[in-house]
Amino acid sequence: MAEPGSLTGERADLVEALDRHRFFLRQTVRDLTDEQAARHTTVSELCLGGLIKHVTATERRWAEFIRTGPAAMAPPGDADAAQWQAGFRMEEGETLAGLLADYDSVASHTDDLVRTLPDLDASQPLPEAPWFPPGARWSARRVLLHIIAETAQHAGHADIIRESLDGARTMG
Repeated sequence: MAEPGSLTGERADLVEALDRHRFFLRQTVRDLTDEQAARHTTVSELCLGGLIKHVTATERRWAEFIRTGPAAMAPPGDADAAQWQAGFRMEEGETLAGLLADYDSVASHTDDLVRTLPDLDASQPLPEAPWFPPGARWSARRVLLHIIAETAQHAGHADIIRESLDGARTMG
């Protein structure tokens, strides 16, 4: 996470918004055991540990897109479908502490990227995919806004799952 005072202006605003939603997501898993973090409490297959894992992978992938372009967004092939699905749940041997440590590491790298990017307007072409308009490009700024939106959305999902687990709420 960015150190206070190390960023100013728009960059500080972007990191502050991302940090706020990271906090909400992390707060949702406070005081949980690994077993609780892996439990499915709704009709969805999502669990709290899986959401942490997914948000971490999403932030890592989009930050890499800022650096290297569309190759970072290559969709998983058929052989990787099981790996993609595993990205939404806690697997045997994974711990909540380990998932949170990975999330902290990714957050630190993203914050460093925001701090060191020469230009937030620098853009990369989006990969060809049915959900992206043909020929579309996203600036680093647009990607960071997307990471913020993804984190906020999944923090809300996590709040629902946590409330279903033990009645605790983070956001309300």
